[in-house]
Amino acid sequence: MQDTTAIPTDWLDEIKWDDQGLVPAIAQDAASGDILMMAWMNREALALTVAENRAIYWSRSRGKLWRKGESSGHVQLVSEIRLDCDADVIVLKVDQLGDIACHTGRRSCFYRRLENGDWVSVEPVLKEPDAIYGKQGDPSA
Repeated sequence: MQDTTAIPTDWLDEIKWDDQGLVPAIAQDAASGDILMMAWMNREALALTVAENRAIYWSRSRGKLWRKGESSGHVQLVSEIRLDCDADVIVLKVDQLGDIACHTGRRSCFYRRLENGDWVSVEPVLKEPDAIYGKQGDPSA
């Protein structure tokens, strides 16, 4: 018997996936508009993100899905998903639990600003990575 409560996935066909079946996904704070991070999604990651209302990405380095916050607790609850005009970039509007999105312990992965030819860290570390992940923890989650 077919599950009639399943979310249709025809909308996934409208996305221009790259040659590896991926699309860049930008996580944006739903309240402030701050850009928190960028990661990659495949069809399964995006479909699961919709089904679970939490950000799920594809780890290129590990070759598997990762649920944001699975080891850190810094989960991204998704309130809205947008597709750009070229259908090749996703924006996730999220509620960032714990207020930390970056594995460096900062709110955003975009914490460096170009100043006079140098990249300068302009955002504070909110929590040391070792305190989040432990010495052997996986910092990408």
